[in-house]
Parts: sequence; C-alpha cells; structure tokens
Amino acid sequence: MLQSGHCTTLAQTVTGEDVLELHVHGGTAVVRSILGVIPLAAANESGKADARIVRYAEPGEFTRRAFYNNRLDLTQVEALGDTLSAETEQQRRIAVRGSSDVLSKRYESWRQSLLYARGELEALIDFSEDQHFDESPESLVASVTEQVLGLQNQVKNAIGNASRGELLRRGIDIALLGAPNAGKSSLLNYVVGREAAIVSEEEGTTRDVMEIGVDIGGFYCKFGDLAGLRTKSEGSVTDIGRVEQEGMRRAKERALVADVVIVLIPVERAQDSDGTWPFRLEINSEVAATLKSCDMEKQRVVYAINKIDLIDSRESVPAMQGLLKQEISDLSLPHSPLPVMAVSCAPTRDQGVDGHGMQHLLEKLIGLFENMTAASGISSANLESSLGATERQRLLLEQCSHELQIYLDQAHQDSISHKLDDNNMDVVLAAESLRSAADCLAKITGRGQVANVEEVLGVVFEKYADHSYCFSYLYTPG
Repeated sequence: MLQSGHCTTLAQTVTGEDVLELHVHGGTAVVRSILGVIPLAAANESGKADARIVRYAEPGEFTRRAFYNNRLDLTQVEALGDTLSAETEQQRRIAVRGSSDVLSKRYESWRQSLLYARGELEALIDFSEDQHFDESPESLVASVTEQVLGLQNQVKNAIGNASRGELLRRGIDIALLGAPNAGKSSLLNYVVGREAAIVSEEEGTTRDVMEIGVDIGGFYCKFGDLAGLRTKSEGSVTDIGRVEQEGMRRAKERALVADVVIVLIPVERAQDSDGTWPFRLEINSEVAATLKSCDMEKQRVVYAINKIDLIDSRESVPAMQGLLKQEISDLSLPHSPLPVMAVSCAPTRDQGVDGHGMQHLLEKLIGLFENMTAASGISSANLESSLGATERQRLLLEQCSHELQIYLDQAHQDSISHKLDDNNMDVVLAAESLRSAADCLAKITGRGQVANVEEVLGVVFEKYADHSYCFSYLYTPG
C-alpha cells in the first residue's frame, strides 16, 4: 500500500469519455510512487509497462478529445487557451466570454441563413424553366439580397467588436511622446511604481524605446517610453548625434502604431524682453509633425501638461490648460477624447491627496480604455460575448464579409436579374459567393468545414504545455 486516498469514476465528463480520478495527498514522494505504479496496471507478460495502453497524456489531449467528441467547438477551445494565458482581470473576463456557446451559436445561425439564401438562388438555376414560383425571380433575388445585407451589417459589427476584444487580449499600446526632459520617464516610473527608466536633467538620456507592461484598472497596458523629439534649433545647444537620431526615428515609428499616444508638454520658463521669466508651454515642430501623422480612426491622443508643481499658484493651471487648447487648435493637431490634463510626477507632501493630478490622469485613462473596448452594434444580450472573438475569428469574419460584399455588388448592379433568362452565369457566381461566406463561418467553429482544425488545436495546445497543473495518464483499451 502506497497511501490511502480516494478514487472516483466519472461517466459524464467534459471529454465525453469515462474518467478515473485518484485523489491523493500532494507530497512529492507519494505522487512519484503512484505515478510509477499506474503503468504497471497494464504490464505485459514480462512485467514491464505497455506504453501502448497506459501513457502520459499529451498537453491539451483531453481538450482535443472533448472537441472530437463534440463537447467543445473551436471558439471554446480558443477561449480556454486565453484563460490559461490571462494575466489581468479584463483578460480573464474576455476569455470567460468566449468560453460559452453564444458565439458558436451566432456563427452557426449566420451560416444556416446563408445556406438557406444560397438554396433559394440555386432553385432558380435548377427549376426556373420547369416550375413557376410564387414570386418572380427578381423578387426572390431582392429578398435574398435584403437578407444578405442585414447579415453583412451584423458581420461588420462583429469584426469591430473582435478588434476591441483584441485590445483586451494583447494589451493596449501606449506611447509617451514629447520633447527631451518632458517627464516621460518620470511618468513611466510613477505608473509602474519603480525606477524603470533613468531620469536626468541631461537631454537625450532615453535613446531607445523602453517597453513595460502594467495592469491599470484590470487593463493590460504596454507603455513605451520614447526618446525625446527635438531639432538643433529648438532651445538646445547640444548636437543631435546619430544614436539620438536613431532613437528619435524609432520613437516616431512607435508612436504611429500605438493605440494611445500620451503627449507630455512640460511647464517651462522663458525670459521676456522686460527681464521677467514667465511660464510657457510649447509643442515643438517634431512632436507636432508626428502627431499630424497619426491615424485618428485607430489611435487616441491625450495631452497632459507636466511639471505643474513649478507653477506658484494653482489658479494658473486652468489658464495654462486654456493656452494649450488654443495651441492645439492653431497647429491643427489631433483632437483628444479627454480634456487637457495637468500633472506632476514630483512627490506631494500629503501622500493621501492627489495634489498633482496623477491619479486623476489614470482614472481618465481607465475610462478611455473602457470606451475603446466597449462592444457596439449588437443586442445587449450578446454584448459580453461579442468581445470574446479571437484574431483568427476576426480574419475569417473579414473574409466572410468580403464574400458577402461580392454578392451585394452583383445584386446592386442588377446583373443577376437581367441574365436569369440567358445562361444563369450570374446566379451561379452569386450562389458561390454565399457558399464561400458560409464556409468561412464553418471554419470558425470547426463544424462543417474543418480544413484548419488541427492547425488551430496545435497552437492552443502549445499554450497548454506551459500551464500543466496535474499529471494525467491515458488508458487505451487494447
């Protein structure tokens, strides 16, 4: 006897197969002994374990069997992989959304609608000369076109929501943009809660893009601390060397692909002709040019005045925010979904009060993230699950949408109805477009068209290999 334990047999399991579970204490020696004895249950005549009957289960093998036994579809298998790799609360939630059968039922409903519409068109090909329909061929085609147009709108909404869900899954890219010494590294250090970047009054200390991931309000954010952008003539006597030039090139490149660009404009003093040193704000030409190159259909820009601790009176902050708004308008820079923020990374005397606006900035960013990742265009009952679609599903939905658009282009040109009496060629092409669109939906769930099932399962099971929490033996009846 190795150790007393508990044995349970399960007939109704997630795999659809009978399972025997052994519940034992977790001591290393006990587990090792039991794992060594289990194969002997299928020993051959020489007393050696027969690997053909009892062996270790491969990573993800039970999920694979659940799929083949129709207990899970591909959308649920992908969601399970996302659950294993989730690092933040929002990533966990989006994985849970995809694990239900709501998505697969929706895709199957769309596929059945397309099969029905295709059948109506093909009836025109097979029986138009032999039978009379209750409605004219033109009316039938118009009815099918109306169905396809409605489905096209739903597919496009699903594509948009899948893109929003992908932001939660892969993380939100945030670029910190500004001139040298604008306080980008200080802001990064404040957000991550440690000195991740070097902070110095010397210009150009950040020469490369520093990427750091951090959880903000449950959202996984990838901050990029970029090199400061400047020209030789803008308030600096330091030459721009080749290393700094390369850093600036990478900074611009990174800013143009970020989901959110936070522009830091520091409070500065400049001597006037009367000898005084008033505060000023300035967006230099390099920063302005980079902002004008941003794709505002995909990116969000947030403006923040930094180093407000240098201002003597708090009453001056609203005035400076107004000045910055005016400069943004004068330079025709991208509009921000958030008001101009005023912050400082300098420590405050009262740590319990957000005296320098950093917590307010983070709260506004969380609100922006919620807006960026909110589902739209679908009934409220399906809002949660619509964000669970993966990148693979989104690409197939885009392909489906493309096929539907081919059909709609033909229908709107009236080429289908005009050639019904000639050779039916347009009807055949239209029906083929609907068939291709239906196949795309079938590939998403792995039902009906399973050409890429093994490829998808292989990718998911690679994730499983890094998240093994128990030892499993597989018994194959001989």
